[in-house]
Amino acid sequence: MSETASKIITRPQVPALLQEWRLKSNKIVFTNGCFDLLHLGHVDYLERARKLGDRLIVGLNSDASVRRLKGPERPIQNEYARARIMAALAFVDAVILFEEDTPLELIQLVLPDVLVKGGDYTPETVVGAQEVIAHGGRVELLSFVDGHSTSSMVNKMKQDA
Repeated sequence: MSETASKIITRPQVPALLQEWRLKSNKIVFTNGCFDLLHLGHVDYLERARKLGDRLIVGLNSDASVRRLKGPERPIQNEYARARIMAALAFVDAVILFEEDTPLELIQLVLPDVLVKGGDYTPETVVGAQEVIAHGGRVELLSFVDGHSTSSMVNKMKQDA
């Protein structure tokens, strides 16, 4: 197994990994998304998220979840490709796929010290915020890099085709 593939973990592996990190007093950051076509906005967002703690876990929507959320033409890249790309980023410590429409169950399992979402959310609309705050964690909202989104990339490719 490659080094990057080893960063892709399953839910049963989460408790042992969290225990190892917490024994080292690592601050755990969690974020999630589809991350269909990796672009500058994603890299900037994930890099800033990682700086909020010692370890960054990325919850990645499965292909079925992306289709339900984004429509039948998405994802463009399958979940394995998206997970490997996320895992290849030096500032990502673990990637976990989830099938549900929201990462609530995964957030309840991880109970991160910091839950991060994009600036298009408010603290009240972040799934899992109440659970994280009740457990002593906090929610951080990060602004996006203007002009960089998967949807705009897809639209540009369609126009150029």
